[in-house]
Amino acid sequence: MTSATALIAEDEPLMRDRLREKLADLWPECRIVGEAADGDEALALFDAHAPEVAFLDVRMPGKSGLDVAALIGGDCHVVFITAYDQYAVNAFAAGAADYLLKPVESDRLAQTIERVKKKLASPPADLSELVAELKRNAGVAPASRLKWIKAAVGKQVKLIAVADVVFFQSDTKYTRVVLPQSEALIRTPLKDLLAELDPDQFWQVHRGTVVNLDAVAGVLHEDAERQFVLLKNRPDRLAISRQFIHRFKQM
Repeated sequence: MTSATALIAEDEPLMRDRLREKLADLWPECRIVGEAADGDEALALFDAHAPEVAFLDVRMPGKSGLDVAALIGGDCHVVFITAYDQYAVNAFAAGAADYLLKPVESDRLAQTIERVKKKLASPPADLSELVAELKRNAGVAPASRLKWIKAAVGKQVKLIAVADVVFFQSDTKYTRVVLPQSEALIRTPLKDLLAELDPDQFWQVHRGTVVNLDAVAGVLHEDAERQFVLLKNRPDRLAISRQFIHRFKQM
């Protein structure tokens, strides 16, 4: 008997319920530690619970299952859930844990469970290159401008309005989400986050920092080489790298 912890990320409630019920029947030793309706929530729940297996719907609101797999695939065994054969066949052939076609059938799920159980003894595969190839082949459209962020705070998932964020800053493998009175961590790399933010509202000021212009109080010109963004509601001084100084010439 092989026990495991798992995350289910599926935006269709009926499909999510169906998968949960079938897993309970076919793999009772598997404990579901989180259920997400979109990719952002899936990432936050992954950070909160660190499951060993993730069942990811390929197409979800916000970040897709492919986006999520690229971020967690090195730390978690991934099973893609899809209605699209071109995703499924490519993902399986390239070494993903497995795939399930909608609607999920018991016989196919039983096969997947056996394969995943065997893979649990080995480290998960890094899926970033696979995901990049799948996106190129399938033409996955980028998400619209980001409005909300779901971040793990302890064992809770906190919903944060992007407009309330003062700045984002890289922190090892996480990104700090800094608010006027608090902060949280998300797993999304800053470069991926930047692609989803409104470029008229959020400016990159340094390789590792992106600031909300509404939170900017001014610029401190310490000398010709050192300049800093000053903030309205926080004492932080954000260093401006040389390549971004031109954006603040009028301040």
